[in-house]
Amino acid sequence: MLEAFRSIVDGDEPPPPGARAPDEDELTRALQVLLKTQVIYASTPGIGRTYELARHYAPFFKDYFACLGYGFEVAHRDQMVSLRLPPEGVRHDIVSERLRKDETLVLLALRMAYEEGLRDHRVTTDGLVECTTDDIADTLRTAARIDPPEEARLLEILRLFSRRGAVRLGERDRTERITPLAVLPGIGVIAPDAWLDAIRTWAEAGEG
Repeated sequence: MLEAFRSIVDGDEPPPPGARAPDEDELTRALQVLLKTQVIYASTPGIGRTYELARHYAPFFKDYFACLGYGFEVAHRDQMVSLRLPPEGVRHDIVSERLRKDETLVLLALRMAYEEGLRDHRVTTDGLVECTTDDIADTLRTAARIDPPEEARLLEILRLFSRRGAVRLGERDRTERITPLAVLPGIGVIAPDAWLDAIRTWAEAGEG
């Protein structure tokens, strides 16, 4: 991998069209950003050229992250690059961390909101499903049969998942006390099908 890394920064690998080759710091930062965030988009703020470099040098990124047990994927339609972990084995992504119960349920509600948007053909041209914090709260009441977190806590949880590329928050309406949000395609990476199956198993065991 060091040889492939050096080939990119030395310009032996053709750089992106109309752009320069990354230097060592820039390529290292791109790897770190993707490892930390797990899902990034062309529009993700504050990541420099990470998306552009990951997409252009996809074979290098794929091989690099394969060494760490990740699957590297480029979704051109959604302008998204992401890291996936296999359902079996040791995991170190966000859903394998010890999420609090309220964080787990909010993540589930976000995934449900996205699936409902797909089913009802409410996906924007950017691949987003738009809703509000009220919608997420209603999903928690009806589907999870729990009272949603207080507004401040709900926003704190949503910001956590925003940093991982699952959701984008809009500006809070102070009068209505709701915040518009967009559930991003990366929700399927952050909350994959295997995780949903585990949540269902856990819920069924709790009912038994």
